[in-house]
Amino acid sequence: MTTHNEPARFIEQADVVIVGAGPAGLSMARALAPSGLAITIVEKNDRATLAEPPFDGREIALTHYSKELMQKLQLWSKISPEEIYPLRDAKVINGHSNYQLHFEQPTKARGKPANSLGFLISNHNIRRAAYEAVLPYENIQIIDGHSITEVNNSQPETIEAVLDNGQILKSKLLIAADSRFSGIRRQLGIGANMRDFGRTVIVFRMRHTLTNQHTAFECFHYGRTLALLPLEENLTNCVITINNEYVKEILSMTPTQLEEDIKKQLRGKLGDMTLASTIHHYPLVGVHANTFYTHRAALIGDAAVGMHPVTAHGFNLGLNSVGILAKKINDAVQQGKDIGSSALLASYQRHHMPHTLALYHGTNAMISLFTNDTPPARLVRSMVLRVSNNLPPLKKLISLQLTG
Repeated sequence: MTTHNEPARFIEQADVVIVGAGPAGLSMARALAPSGLAITIVEKNDRATLAEPPFDGREIALTHYSKELMQKLQLWSKISPEEIYPLRDAKVINGHSNYQLHFEQPTKARGKPANSLGFLISNHNIRRAAYEAVLPYENIQIIDGHSITEVNNSQPETIEAVLDNGQILKSKLLIAADSRFSGIRRQLGIGANMRDFGRTVIVFRMRHTLTNQHTAFECFHYGRTLALLPLEENLTNCVITINNEYVKEILSMTPTQLEEDIKKQLRGKLGDMTLASTIHHYPLVGVHANTFYTHRAALIGDAAVGMHPVTAHGFNLGLNSVGILAKKINDAVQQGKDIGSSALLASYQRHHMPHTLALYHGTNAMISLFTNDTPPARLVRSMVLRVSNNLPPLKKLISLQLTG
């Protein structure tokens, strides 16, 4: 019985319910939209935030394959060309050494002429573009300002999601895209390998007097890691990764102190430096779900795999999950098959998980080595860079991963 203080519970039907209107969730909705499926997106943020996401300090590295997917989904064209930054070269530095592992600007990527390893785009610009890409489709409904409190997939042909206002959504398939700390993943009973690195990522932009030559740097200094992501020639996104106990030291610095600190870390490589944005920080936790699906439900994006940012695979893997699962669903629609069948979802996992498992555990192993400052580890770190630099097949394999 419903009292006057309780909202009425009513049931709404959809073909697909997507939880999370981040870039992965919105990209999935856009990828499925031409099929004519009735798609409902549930998002805790309001429409105003979706339409104009705030700057959050994060610059997303994108491969050439990700660019192709974003072009196909009409996200790429919605981002100003001035806000798409080419990544020409990438270099890795260990400790205090001047020796560099260098990944040069390619002449080809995915069989086509190329003049960059990849691209950098601000996260808030990708979020805005993804939202704008779904707006023209009448078969996409967004329920904003609400979250899902309960999921029930005990029925053979449908899955139910209960919203915090009592509304019930019934669908053939539920897709979780609600971050690496996914509440839906937990409600579905899917476990995950979660690694808390005990570190924090601090991000901000710096202007500088010397050109960055559109070259990214990953500096594995002793005690902290500093990544430099080139935007304009004299504008760079700085990413400090540091043990949690030292975070307050960085965040309590004045702009002048921070500018001098980064300049010292770089030994003046970029000249004089000036803080050019707000400062943001995030806990560093890696996640890999034990399975990417269960009955009538699938995981994509960070809900499936949340990577350490050092290899810049995060959103690239998210787009890859969208590309794989959307194709299988769209093919099923054309063939009149069940879009939420276990066979379809198992096929998605077979195509996506082997690659993500290798990257996830390989990246974690690399981080364990390159953040270990003991004398033996320092020696091994140096040897790994030199071997990688002087073993063409290995270096080419890493370059292929960078370009997608």
